[in-house]
Amino acid sequence: MPDSPAHVSGKLDASGLRFAIIVSRYNSLVTKELLEGALDAIERHAGSRKDQLVVWSPGGFEIPLLVREVLETGRFDGVVALGCVMRGETPHNEYIAAEASKALASLSLQYGKPVGFGVLTPDTLEQALERSGLKMGNKGAEAALAVIEAVRVQRAIAKLK
Repeated sequence: MPDSPAHVSGKLDASGLRFAIIVSRYNSLVTKELLEGALDAIERHAGSRKDQLVVWSPGGFEIPLLVREVLETGRFDGVVALGCVMRGETPHNEYIAAEASKALASLSLQYGKPVGFGVLTPDTLEQALERSGLKMGNKGAEAALAVIEAVRVQRAIAKLK
């Protein structure tokens, strides 16, 4: 059998990790559920709620600015961005979602910290509720789990240096 490559993976272990969770007040019926899902996921993976910071954003467009602010403190291992930008009668939602996602990806690369993307872009309130814990899981929890794992992968890679 030929030699196998080395593999690096991260454990879902949030113990000792600090995250900032930026959550939009806009569509709070949905975003409050995303927030609870994220906090629950961190707690279920040995993280402490007291070690996390929740920052409320007015809307989805303002999330990247607040993510930058918390990353600049240097106090967090990663950030979870949560929001709900629902389709309306105009393409306004497409502009907000596209710019927010690009800005969040850019901030993650700029600061070298994982930023979990938990900003929903549903067509309807029903779809949003399904994705915030009703039927299709909780995208806030999924974003938090992705950040936990990415932090652990980063730390495993750092040990290779």
